[in-house]
Amino acid sequence: MAKNKKMVDAITSMDEDFAKWYTDICTKAELIAYTSVKGCMVIRPYGYAIWEHIQRLLDTRFKELGHENVCMPMFIPESLLQKEKDHVEGFAPEVAWVTHGGSEKLEDRLCVRPTSETLFCEHYANIVQSYRDLPKLYNQWVSVVRWEKTTRPFLRSREFLWQEGHTIHETAEEAIEETERMLNCYADFCEKELAMPVVKGRKTDSDKFAGAEATYAIEALMHDGKALQAGTSHYFGDGFAKAFNIQFTGRDNKLAFPHQTSWGVTTRLIGAIIMTHGDDNGLVLPPAVAPIQAVIVPIQQFKEGVLDKARELYEQLKAAGIRVKLDDTDQSPGWKFAEYEMKGVPVRIELGPKDIENDQCVIVTRHDREKAFVALGDLVNAVNEKLEAVRDGIFKKALENRENKTYSCKTTDEIIKALEEKGDGFVKAMWCGEEECEDKVKELTGVGSRCIPFEQENISDVCVCCGKPAKKMVLWGKAY
Repeated sequence: MAKNKKMVDAITSMDEDFAKWYTDICTKAELIAYTSVKGCMVIRPYGYAIWEHIQRLLDTRFKELGHENVCMPMFIPESLLQKEKDHVEGFAPEVAWVTHGGSEKLEDRLCVRPTSETLFCEHYANIVQSYRDLPKLYNQWVSVVRWEKTTRPFLRSREFLWQEGHTIHETAEEAIEETERMLNCYADFCEKELAMPVVKGRKTDSDKFAGAEATYAIEALMHDGKALQAGTSHYFGDGFAKAFNIQFTGRDNKLAFPHQTSWGVTTRLIGAIIMTHGDDNGLVLPPAVAPIQAVIVPIQQFKEGVLDKARELYEQLKAAGIRVKLDDTDQSPGWKFAEYEMKGVPVRIELGPKDIENDQCVIVTRHDREKAFVALGDLVNAVNEKLEAVRDGIFKKALENRENKTYSCKTTDEIIKALEEKGDGFVKAMWCGEEECEDKVKELTGVGSRCIPFEQENISDVCVCCGKPAKKMVLWGKAY
């Protein structure tokens, strides 16, 4: 494999320093740039293109399920925010405030939205009158601001991009069904399009969203054994409706409070892609969201006929709907190989004079660097097959990593031993349901509860902490 040593050496090895490896990829693969705005980042074109594909694929799914896109204001009056006590208390430490408009001090200061439940509630109170107005299935693609103390590109920044779905329903059953449906939507997207295996489950009460009755999440395991919450879906019950006096006339001609949900994913999914699939040479992108799915690198392109044939292949692949790039710059082939490995392009196509003589080209897949000779007349089919192989290959590798770093433990001592001997990972252990034990496990072992998986196992009959009868198996882990 050809490498440009200067480029490759610019990335710190993940085994040497995983955090530095991660930030090296974010900058060297031109996903982000730092700014003078502390805690915020520039998402560069290549990074934003990944987000655009995530957005396009998810938005299509949402609309197929009946959701409509809206856009709420980015400012929330403090008086409006205060209407739901638990909600505002949960977000108070992270809120950024606007206190002046021009030179005038605002009588009611404005919060820069950390999330938009209160704005949606105000709107629903104005437009929902009857059961005939329900359900409302809304979503918005916006940025939000949370004043994080410690930031890292994509994973945790003071301003980030996301979608937030907000729906309102006639009955609790419909709202709960929506909450679970959207969690399943996220899980299916992550596993099929992002090739990232996830665990679906319910958050413990101490870890649920502020103001929610129940929070569900998908949890993914990164290459270093730390967990990342990849998406959440919340059931609000009628708590927000009561706080904001949202009422409708029911089928029995009586006033009733509707039930609400909220759900969202963010640009941290890009961070998840990096840490799930990347290697010491850079990104490894799932084909579904790769800005460039295949790159054509001409070999000895100065020779007659090479660039003409490369352009012909480019047009064939483009016409077939494949996101393809032809790199006909004067950089050396070795430099180009390293460049597109760094950027995680799933498939590389090499074409030189001898290949043209033999009516073939070389295809190299990014995740395993396997080479294959392909007839030029079959290139479109071959590239599509290789894109599928990349997706399947990186999913399999990520699943194996999770399985190898998942430990079943019956006591806190077993958790400590497993983490010391095998490294960070998911821990399956039983729990009595008491918050005191949940906190104690984290204090003793360093791992916190990630979720109560929907797929339950009986590791033992007693709580991993106190020895009392167990109620649920919990997935524990250190998290980003």
